[in-house]
Amino acid sequence: MTTELMWFKSSYSNTEGGECLEVAYTWRKSSHSSDFEDACVEVAPCPHAIHVRDSKLGTQSPQFAVPSDAWAAFVTYATGA
Repeated sequence: MTTELMWFKSSYSNTEGGECLEVAYTWRKSSHSSDFEDACVEVAPCPHAIHVRDSKLGTQSPQFAVPSDAWAAFVTYATGA
């Protein structure tokens, strides 16, 4: 599991580059991933979305975001709850 923070510029910051606010989220390994460190799915929960990536490429990995309510529905379906 990686412990690095993923930093990104806030959409409320200006385009000048000097005056901006950056926020971060933390990646964590899925509990359903394998025991091999480079073979896992990582997620980074945020208030309105869950970010998902493959850990093999670390910060270079393609990633996507899913709305929180859709993620909750997926987890409920996947766990059979």
